[in-house]
Amino acid sequence: MNQIGQFLPLILIFAIMYFLLIRPQQKKMKEHTQMVENVRRGDQVVTQGGLIGKISKVKEENEVEVELAEGVKVRVVKSTIAQVLSKTEPAA
Repeated sequence: MNQIGQFLPLILIFAIMYFLLIRPQQKKMKEHTQMVENVRRGDQVVTQGGLIGKISKVKEENEVEVELAEGVKVRVVKSTIAQVLSKTEPAA
């Protein structure tokens, strides 16, 4: 019984860390992954580098082409998209 009492504070600290830090981070990562998977042509996005542009083409599985200005297109890895500013409606 005494040995369990010694480990109880460690178990409580781990449980608090899990619910306050680890679990919310996992949820945030899952939401980001889902957001990145659902980007489509015409969406306005912000990259992690702070560039704002419109997706002109979804290339491969993990790459998109973003138009930053008229005639200026760059290839971007999907996971570097930080935020989707405006979504386009799917074609009927």
